[in-house]
Amino acid sequence: MKYRKFKFKKVKSTNTTAIRIIKDTSCISGMVISETQSKGKGQYGRKWISFKGNLFVSFFNELSKKNFTIDTITKMNCLLVKKTLSKFTSKNILFKKPNDLLIDKKKISGILQEIVFKKDRKFIVTGIGINIVKHPNIKNYPATSLQKIAKKSISKLSVENKLKQIFEKNSSKLYKN
Repeated sequence: MKYRKFKFKKVKSTNTTAIRIIKDTSCISGMVISETQSKGKGQYGRKWISFKGNLFVSFFNELSKKNFTIDTITKMNCLLVKKTLSKFTSKNILFKKPNDLLIDKKKISGILQEIVFKKDRKFIVTGIGINIVKHPNIKNYPATSLQKIAKKSISKLSVENKLKQIFEKNSSKLYKN
């Protein structure tokens, strides 16, 4: 499955932008990327802290008639992000329910999925945040960045391209009609 790329300098959130694209266009799959986002979304209505240089991306596509649970889709998406991160570090990457990826017990990535309806069609929006250059300092929830873990400079574009490649290769198994 190929994802049409929508690139922005600044958005409120990549998920919100993906939802707008779904509702306002005939596009059925895409990848929304922004250099910055002012109101990134986290799980349970929390805010995703968005530092410039980190990756903020949302994939969206129409869901097939298959009856996958959101938990199954979440696990699959976490595995795809984990596969991407493993291209940049040999460290062990753990999945923490419901949607976080950790390295050395520190959050490096979060995923937020939203279901959207357009007429009689159902779409899923998968928002992914990856701390590449900087991580937030959150009380009682340690975080890290990919560059800190890898101890070298990592291009955001290389992470973006690898993530897109892995999603394109694997998502058709989940979402193909």
